[in-house]
Amino acid sequence: MPELPDVEGFRRVLAEHAGEPITAVRVCDAGVLRGVSARRLDEALRGHRFGQPRRHGKWLIAPADGPVLMLHFGMTGSLSWHDPDEPRHPHDRVVWGFRDGELRFRDMRKLQGVRLAADEDQAGRTLDDLGPDALDVSREELGALLAGRRGRLKSALTDQTLIAGLGNLLADEICWRARVSPLRNVPDLDDDEVTALYQAMRRVLRDSVRAGRVPPRDTWLTGARDEPEGACPRCGTTLSRRRISGRTTVWCRTCQPQ
Repeated sequence: MPELPDVEGFRRVLAEHAGEPITAVRVCDAGVLRGVSARRLDEALRGHRFGQPRRHGKWLIAPADGPVLMLHFGMTGSLSWHDPDEPRHPHDRVVWGFRDGELRFRDMRKLQGVRLAADEDQAGRTLDDLGPDALDVSREELGALLAGRRGRLKSALTDQTLIAGLGNLLADEICWRARVSPLRNVPDLDDDEVTALYQAMRRVLRDSVRAGRVPPRDTWLTGARDEPEGACPRCGTTLSRRRISGRTTVWCRTCQPQ
């Protein structure tokens, strides 16, 4: 599932081709279009140039001389650059052509997709319900966001209206690094635990953004979470699993006591 680091990687891909004229817009599957037709998308973008794209949480925003392309990658989306002669993948849904290649939006499940805002104001309104981007949150802001919040920690961290950009992998990794159970009730967290969560979030995001994904390293929870009998990389305890708010949550009962 694409999370903040993945989308930052997609932003870099698009940024490499900012300023180049868009020569074609091909919608291979209109099932990923949200609130815009294939014809309108082509008319709005063909002959234009993308400016410098930006990211907010899991959203990629690309202004284009007036209209603003907005991409959300859902659970299986990606954006990649290809030689025009490279065969299309069956899940390539929208393709933007350039003089020397193509940007391809690929998505198997089509849970989110491609939007087009008329201008920056409309694009901003689309993001109004999101919390601050996780990379921009300070320690004080994290404390304020969690203050008064009810429910389990995992649900809070993955709530995009609270903090934008954290998904299943990041939230579990952050809790594991901070040695705080994702099952903890948010009002029960003390200041030291919030500080530990903030420091873990900064480290995990820094390393993940550099890698362009949440890396499945042997020293990370992500390196063991998909193994049927995965063990904690820190203490060797068999990892625990349960669903929280519909998400598979993984943690270590020894390192992260409830």
